[in-house]
Order: sequence, then structure tokens, then C-alpha cells
Amino acid sequence: MTQERPRRTFAIISHPDAGKTTLTEKLLFLGGGIRDAGTVKGKKSGKFATSDWMEIEKQRGISVTSSVMQLIYNDVQINILDTPGHQDFSEDTYRTLTAVDTAVMVIDSVKGIEAQTLKLFKVCKMRGIPILTFINKLDREGKEPLDLLAEIEEVLEMETYPMNWPIGMGKTLKGIYSRGTNKIEVYDDTHDRVIVDYDEQNFLEDYEKEQFEDELMLLNEAGNEFTQDKVRNGELTPVFFGSALSSFGVQSFLDEFVQHAAPPQPRKASGEMIDPESSTFSGFIFKIQANMNPNHRDRIAFLRVCSGTFTRGMEVMLSRTGKKMKLSQSHSFFASDRETVNDAMPGDIIGLYDSGNFEVGDTIVSGSEPYRYEEMPQFPPEKFAKITAKNALKHKQYHKGMTQLVQEGTIQLYKTPYFEDYIIGAVGELQFQVFEYRMKNEYKVDIEFQHMTHELARWVTGGEVTDGMTDSRKMLVNDQHGRSVLLFENEFALRFFQDKYPDLKLSTGWEMLE
Repeated sequence: MTQERPRRTFAIISHPDAGKTTLTEKLLFLGGGIRDAGTVKGKKSGKFATSDWMEIEKQRGISVTSSVMQLIYNDVQINILDTPGHQDFSEDTYRTLTAVDTAVMVIDSVKGIEAQTLKLFKVCKMRGIPILTFINKLDREGKEPLDLLAEIEEVLEMETYPMNWPIGMGKTLKGIYSRGTNKIEVYDDTHDRVIVDYDEQNFLEDYEKEQFEDELMLLNEAGNEFTQDKVRNGELTPVFFGSALSSFGVQSFLDEFVQHAAPPQPRKASGEMIDPESSTFSGFIFKIQANMNPNHRDRIAFLRVCSGTFTRGMEVMLSRTGKKMKLSQSHSFFASDRETVNDAMPGDIIGLYDSGNFEVGDTIVSGSEPYRYEEMPQFPPEKFAKITAKNALKHKQYHKGMTQLVQEGTIQLYKTPYFEDYIIGAVGELQFQVFEYRMKNEYKVDIEFQHMTHELARWVTGGEVTDGMTDSRKMLVNDQHGRSVLLFENEFALRFFQDKYPDLKLSTGWEMLE
């Protein structure tokens, strides 16, 4: 029986190379989840990040799929959803954000806020997800801490409150000062965690102490007021400084995280707010992953528990179809490792064995009254390619791989109306490469790409497209749900089309980001 510990469910999001996966490793290490924290840079030593389970991730040293991990710290169960940092996998990240109650944003102190970070921050704000910020790589020469705070406030339009403050940076880094405890976590090359009282320290030079105290006075007198309500409402982000690679400031961050991260929150379903304390079990599928165990060719649907208690073997209803089913095969995860889970509480993420019943966005309820959690918006692709199998005899494997990877959300599938040629859409080129790699390695199918010049997809939500409206620059296709979609070569072709046919209603499918 799962203990009813408090739950905290969060995603770590950042720009590539900001240190997101390294921070995840160190948090897991502190929670006793792993004995030795690997890093994504450890190719030569054979050490790979625990959260990077897919072979292509180990080869490239990047995260390309969301993974789920758990740790228990100070008697709180923490569910971590590690997301891809690469912008080509934005859609996977956005879907994952629907399943969390808090986001941790990692910012590189050298580079500050980067384009992908800004986009993700805005999605969190839009969804009302509280954000905690970890400014990483403090042991390198970077931007001034006050400038980093100003950048967050100006670009992201939210208040900041530094929970700790650095004393020096890069080669002059001496430690970080906790504003709540008046203590310093001392920085040294051994990476041992040493905490001293500020008033009893004897290692700061007079000029260092004077500069630090001037900055602290400025923060205290001119800085923002900290309130938990502002954090929960997404109006203020607590800011922590540290270095994930050297484990500096990570435990201090985790101590504070447990206090300030949001517990499971009520969620909207069919126009009503569903309380996590409700006796009715409910949850939604936010991710589907095929072949986590290549030997078994399995398919796992990841479920966020929103209300009630999940019990293995319970009967539930799939709201989309009204079909009843028993959930007898359920797992908890540590990257690709899994173990059977018998029960789960709101905030938990469980994996359900799926024979093809589930779709991303599905709601599951135990009661007789089905309701549906808010739909996940479609993400508009920016690159398209016609694809065929090189070996026509691999027809069966080709269609199976295509179907499963499309259901996962790895890529989006379109078909031409008459001949039903396959066209796949992706946010970035790297998605095509991962798709090709997985088709070859998991389904034993070599595929051929014919890259297209089209860059924009618009769903037809009103009116009808006739043959005379389309040509090589604007192409009509159907998506995997049979809906009409127009592919345009560029913005000019789109505007020209809209001016010529103003009564036709077009949608990006991701209007919430517009």
C-alpha cells in the first residue's frame, strides 16, 4: 500500500545545455534514488544520465523524450518529469506541463534567458503553474546576479525573490547566503557541503563582505516582498543560485522546494473544477511511449492521477468512448526501469499497459458519470516530408511503427485526400532524425524522406476547401483524425489565401500560444 505522503509533482524545463538533466540527477541522488549521479557529458566513461533511457539519447548526450522519476525527501514523495530541452521537442514538453503542479526553470547564469526558456515560461504562466527558478553554473563567470533578476522581471513579466544570494561568482565564488537562515553554504573544490553562520565566518575579505552586504541591503530595501500566494498564483518566482554539476546549492534548493512547491491542485473537467480530495478516481493520459522495453514491444500510457485513489485492478471508464475496463497492469517508473504499483494518489504518475485503447488527452474515471479534462492543444508543425518504406515487403511493420509513433506524438501524420500518401510533420529536423532512428531500430524499417517546402499548417474549422483553391504552394491534406488541414509554403502564401477566401476559417490548432 502506497503511504499517503504529501505529493509534489514538477517538471524541470530549460534551454538546452542549461544543466536541466544534471540537476535532475543530483536531486535523485539526494533522494536516495541513485547511488552515483551520472551526467549527460559522460560518454567516454560510459556513464549516462539516469533519466536518458533511450539509446539515441545516450549516443547524442541529449534528452529527446520526457521521462518520469520519483524520490522521497523529508517524507514528501516528489515526482519528477524530466523534459526534452531541445526546441524540436517542444510539443512533448508542453504536454508534460499539463501533468505537473509546479515547474522548475533552470537558467544558465552565463547566457541568461534564452528563446526556448521564454516560450516555456510563458506556457507555465498561461497555465497558472507556479515557477521556481534555479540559476545554474554559478561557478563560471556569468552575468551579474542583479542583472539576471532584472532580466527575469523584464522579459518574463513576473516578480523575483532570491531565496539565497551568491558571494562572488566564477573564480571568486565563496558561497551562497541563505536569506532565511543567515547561513552560508561554503564553496570549495572538494564539493563537500559546509554550512557556517554568517556572523561567525572568517574567510571573506573586507571588500567582499562590504560588497555582499551592500547587495543584500539593496535586496532587502528595494526588492519584492515574498508571499506564498504570489508564488502559487504565478506572480512571483523564488530564485535559487547554485551549480548542479558540482552539487553546490542543490540540497538547499531541494529543502526549500519541498516547502514552496504546490501540492496537487483542482483541475477543470467538463466545465467544473475537480478537487483532488474527491472520492471518485480520475486522471488523464498526457503521454504514450512505445517500446520502452524493446524485448517486449510494449506500449505504455502515462496517467496523471487527479482525484481519488487508484487501485490496481479497479474498473474505470474511458470517457471518450464510454468503454469500461480494468486497470490490472500498472507501473511506477524510474526512467525506463519499472515496478508494479498497487495504488496511487493525486499527483502521482503511473504507467498503464496499453494495447491500443488510449490516446493522448484521454480521461479515465471510476464513477458512472464520465467527464473530460481539458483537451491538449495541437502543436503546429513547421517542417514536412513525404515518406515511404524503402522495402515494400516491410509494409506491415511500416504501418505499425507509423501508427505507434504518431500516437506517441513523436511526429504528426497527414495523408493526401486521393492517394493517401503519407506526410509527416515535425517542429524541427531532429524529430525527423529520431523518427527515422526509431523506425529502423525498433521496427526494422528503413524509410525514405522527400522533404517538402511547406512550413505552415492550418486546420480548416469553417467552410469547405474545393479543388480550385489549392496548388503546389497550398496543399490540402487530412490529419490522423480525418480533419482537413492546409499546408502553406510560407506566410505570404497563407496571407494571399486568406485574402482571397475570407469566409474560410483557419486555426493553428495551438491557439493558446498565439
